[in-house]
Amino acid sequence: IVNGLPSVKEVVLVPYVNLKGSNGVLWDEFLKRGEGEGPPEFPRLPFDHPVYILYSSGTTGAPKCIVHGAGGTLLQHLKEHQLHCDIKPDDRIFYVTSSGWMMWNWQVSALASGATLVLYDGSPFYPDGNVLFDFADEEGMTLFGVSAKYIDAVHKAGLEPMQTHSLETVRTITSTGSPLMPESFDFVYRVIKKDVCLASISGGTDIISCFALGNPIGPVWRGELQTRGLGMAVEVFDSDGNGVRGEKGELVCTAPFPSMPVSFWNDSDDRKYRAAYFEKFPNVWCHGDFVELSDRDGLIIYGRSDAILNPGGVRIGTAEIYRQVEQVDEVLEGLVVGQEWKGDMRLVLFVVLRPEISLSEKLKGKIKKQIREHATPRHVPSIIIQVPELPKTKNGKIVELAAREMIHNRPIMNKEVLVNPKALEAFIGHEELKN
Repeated sequence: IVNGLPSVKEVVLVPYVNLKGSNGVLWDEFLKRGEGEGPPEFPRLPFDHPVYILYSSGTTGAPKCIVHGAGGTLLQHLKEHQLHCDIKPDDRIFYVTSSGWMMWNWQVSALASGATLVLYDGSPFYPDGNVLFDFADEEGMTLFGVSAKYIDAVHKAGLEPMQTHSLETVRTITSTGSPLMPESFDFVYRVIKKDVCLASISGGTDIISCFALGNPIGPVWRGELQTRGLGMAVEVFDSDGNGVRGEKGELVCTAPFPSMPVSFWNDSDDRKYRAAYFEKFPNVWCHGDFVELSDRDGLIIYGRSDAILNPGGVRIGTAEIYRQVEQVDEVLEGLVVGQEWKGDMRLVLFVVLRPEISLSEKLKGKIKKQIREHATPRHVPSIIIQVPELPKTKNGKIVELAAREMIHNRPIMNKEVLVNPKALEAFIGHEELKN
């Protein structure tokens, strides 16, 4: 990688793992070079000078190569950290993230608020599921950032942090990556911590920030993101481009905002940029989330628009089904896709079950009953199939579109973005999908 980056002058290595054979200079040696030379000089650059290039997942096409500018990114993050997350100097900020997810970049900006970053490298469930709660107590975290799937996993593992840990310094728990189910809100307040601001947040790589997130001085409503981002003209449009409330529709932003991408890489005429966000509604950013704006001004997210299910012409968000499936004790997690079938669409649900459990007709009936009674008959899948694992990106997101392409025998682009590409093999060859 370094050889392919002619602008890199030197690689500085922080001692952490075995560095034998590494081409670079150690951190301590690098610092000694500047002794006695006075303060470093920082070149002045334009406000929108590129600071990051982030890539979308690209599982069904070429990844978007998104160039973000320094000034807009910093302004947006300062607003989100200080006003939405109540981050102050001397706070200690932690997020379960790799450096390949935008939450890493989001977290780094907390340094601009005078906060300390708390970093963890390893599995959040090794040696056991309490490791991050141990870490929170040891390091005095004030913001504990996780994914919705992590909270689900803690729940399924039967952990009870409120009984085993203090967590007295934790003021805010943030959750992102996928919609946080209402039952997960209940779990956090019942089992993890009562006096905490639970902020489900949502945005994305495209804006390196959030469209909706927390409000430290407002109430938390189960199943909702508390508020739209300050200064963000976020609305929900129906298919005709009309603003709606209390109805499902497209998440849009009707005015410019600081952290819009500066450009796409190798897109000199901005053709790809415009096609990505502005084709559906003229001069309006369409983000690709299927959402609802509640009467309390909170946002409910039902899933990605391109993964929306449409059996019999009724639009259903995948999160509506996941909410019910994950209430079944035997099920660890599920993935639902729509299969093109006889001029319509039928729902196919893939489930990962607890160890030593097999998918029987009785269990299928239990899953369908849970969905039928707590959602609608339209939400009930025609087919349920057990698989050993679900395809996920490196930041833990379930990849519904890749699974959908597999059951239709269509090619999958860029499998390398998946942490477990072999998981896709379990989605083909099922007789039920042919009948």
